[in-house]
Amino acid sequence: MKNLFSCLFLVFTFSIGLQAQLNDYKYIIVPKTFKGFKDENQYKTSTLLKYLFTNKGFETHYEDDLPSDLNSNRCLGLLVQLDHKTSMFVTKASIILEDCNSNIVYTSLEGRSKEKDYISSYKEAIEMAFASINSLAYKYNPAATKSATTAAVVADAKVKKEPSANRGGQTRTAVEENVAQPEIAPKAKSGVIENTAAATVSTGAISKTSDSYVLYAQEIPNGYQLVDSTPKIRLKIYNTSMPEVYIGVNEKGSGVVYKRANQWYFEYYVSDQLQIEEITIKF
Repeated sequence: MKNLFSCLFLVFTFSIGLQAQLNDYKYIIVPKTFKGFKDENQYKTSTLLKYLFTNKGFETHYEDDLPSDLNSNRCLGLLVQLDHKTSMFVTKASIILEDCNSNIVYTSLEGRSKEKDYISSYKEAIEMAFASINSLAYKYNPAATKSATTAAVVADAKVKKEPSANRGGQTRTAVEENVAQPEIAPKAKSGVIENTAAATVSTGAISKTSDSYVLYAQEIPNGYQLVDSTPKIRLKIYNTSMPEVYIGVNEKGSGVVYKRANQWYFEYYVSDQLQIEEITIKF
């Protein structure tokens, strides 16, 4: 039990940290040709990623069609890179987001597909990789971008240092006097995760599924699809590095599926509100 709560703490802490990072950026930039491809929009990868990011709530633009503010300040956006490999049996893809200095801000989970058609296999692998991004509640925070830009200007101005021995009594250069002090945003209080899976969010009332509503696990690459007795696919869950903790994806959204006290739960966000469902899974 203690290990489970430790795993959940890591999942939520990691997700909150990533969410805060992505909230600092106004735009997502999608190349029309990714590294390793010869053709523009090969296997429809560029159009798919632009659609996924736009649907998630990001303002997304192709690399050759940027708005004026992003064109003059590329640090407002994150550039999408696609790390992909194909073989005779499997296609693998991870989504990487880089800042204006080519620093990696985010790397998704690796998606895989065994589809033989390349368009289908890349679509499945990319959508699987995007599930980890889809589980984050993104909302652009302009204040964070402003503070970061101001801090960069101040750091650049400090290259012109104050002389250590100033015989004329001058204390600062004109550049340093005219640079505004960086705005420091108030530090957000970190939420404390209590010894229960649903303790951190006030809106996280647990909804129970019917006793007759049992989901049956069918193995797929990197996880399971959960079907009802129809059989209709109700939920897809993808493996993580932690036992009995999965990334869950369905029409309601993406989130975390985990087991606590012999009960399975699916947690996801709808309009920035946490939803928690009890689910019954038969493996």
